Amino acid sequence: MDQEKLKKYRPYPPVRLTDRTWPDQVITSAPIWCSVDLRDGNQALIQPMNLEEKLEMFQLLVQIGFKEIEVGFPSASQIEYDFLRLLIDGNHIPDGVVPQVLTQAREQLIKKTFASLKGAREAIVHLYNSTSTLQRDVVFKMNRKEIIELGVAGARLIREQAERTETRIRYEYSPESFTGTELDFALEICEAIMDVWEPTPANPVIINLPATVELSTPNIYADQIEWFCRHMKNRDCALISLHAHNDRGEAVAATELALMAGADRVEGTLFGNGERTGNVDIVTLALNLFTQGVAPRLDFSRINKVINTYERCTKMKVHPRHPYAGELVYTAFSGSHQDAINKGMTALELTESGLWEVPYLPIDPQDVGRTYESIIRINSQSGKGGVAYIMDHEFGFKLPKDMRPGFGRVIQEVSDAYGDELTAEMVFHTFEKEYLLNSNGYHLKSFNVLKRHFDRDEESSIAEIEAMVVVKGEEKVIRAAGNGPLDAFCTALREGLGLRFVLHSYHEHALTRGSSSKAVSYIEILDQDDESWWGAGVDTDIIVASIKSLLSALNRSAAKNKKE
Repeated sequence: MDQEKLKKYRPYPPVRLTDRTWPDQVITSAPIWCSVDLRDGNQALIQPMNLEEKLEMFQLLVQIGFKEIEVGFPSASQIEYDFLRLLIDGNHIPDGVVPQVLTQAREQLIKKTFASLKGAREAIVHLYNSTSTLQRDVVFKMNRKEIIELGVAGARLIREQAERTETRIRYEYSPESFTGTELDFALEICEAIMDVWEPTPANPVIINLPATVELSTPNIYADQIEWFCRHMKNRDCALISLHAHNDRGEAVAATELALMAGADRVEGTLFGNGERTGNVDIVTLALNLFTQGVAPRLDFSRINKVINTYERCTKMKVHPRHPYAGELVYTAFSGSHQDAINKGMTALELTESGLWEVPYLPIDPQDVGRTYESIIRINSQSGKGGVAYIMDHEFGFKLPKDMRPGFGRVIQEVSDAYGDELTAEMVFHTFEKEYLLNSNGYHLKSFNVLKRHFDRDEESSIAEIEAMVVVKGEEKVIRAAGNGPLDAFCTALREGLGLRFVLHSYHEHALTRGSSSKAVSYIEILDQDDESWWGAGVDTDIIVASIKSLLSALNRSAAKNKKE
């Protein structure tokens, strides 16, 4: 960057709070949540929501569990006014849910706001005026005294209107651009407003302290909130609310630290939609609490429904890397990550602690209505652990540990050639082609155990088998005896077909349950060059599955010799 350009900027001043306490605090309960999707979120859309979309979004917010919802700025536009009337006249506001409406400190706007609320059981009237040094000097050209008088006049009119209505009115005040306002002045104007409204501990006002523009690191916002909470009179008569924007990309962190500093309430939006870089993301905040064992008091257990409704109503897309909700956040492509997740999921099945402890996954995807199928996805960066996970959790094949590197290399070759992510089905079809359907050299036509004898005294078993094997299109019958059917078949292959190999490893497990269940066998052989080859076979008869598995390994070995 041009060093001359840096001269246009200066660091944000710190708060002189040497005895701050918030760094030692822990969030142990959820704040009061207020959604501003229908106001902050809606005004930031290229195409604002129509009445039907606003109603659908409102109903989604109610289903999630929001008890306070800022439904708009009814004095600012006709559609905002009409939407509030739709909610009230259509009886769409459930008991326990309070609509919040925004107004500037101007007489005609306040009166129209109260007209829009006629018939509502309860509402929060949210008054604001800008208090920042920059806006006082540049936009309003007003001094501190004039700004306070403007806010107080608005507060006084709101109280007068509230006393004339049957609607129960709760008060909220925001010194807009709080983070650009001197702390002592922000406190002075808020206390002047409170003097007008005369709150009590039983009926507190909401003092909303917005980071309308995020100007500093999150710790400074926390310092500002702690300073404010310490110095305000009648602290027990106010709910301190946060409204962080994301200009520095730190809104979630700033809000969490400010809650530690003593705030009670959070205003934000789903997925952080809002002006410029957006508002604080309530989905992330709530699920961050959830992963710490704190009940968020919002229900995101069906995150896909939330995403679909949000995207349909706002015409916005949730980023694929969005925490908790993104399409790819429960997905691992890296081989080492996949291996760790695979081992973690296996260990989880064996533990009785009930704790979710899986590497790279801070939350169980099922807790937000997602599935394990998408945890691991396969591309050229993937490794043996990810491939093994897909084969196990998608198709029930528990590949032996020593078999995984070889199949991983096969998948990597396919992925490199394909040039894109491989679906689970593509992984399985590759496994079928490489192991289960590979009959380039040898193919089993028939197999029979002619005689089987167990000598109890000798503790030994003898089996005699006969098999028909197709070798390069020619059917050949082979017979032999051995310690069991598999050993006898190995002997028959050596004696009848002249094959040279050693049976090195053997694994088996059931694929499905029930009378028609199938079994899978995995066999490792060492060929005449002492090179390892794995094979796999599936059948309803475990003996036949092992025979197929042995031929699979031999065929893979034979394919190597053909390439040479």
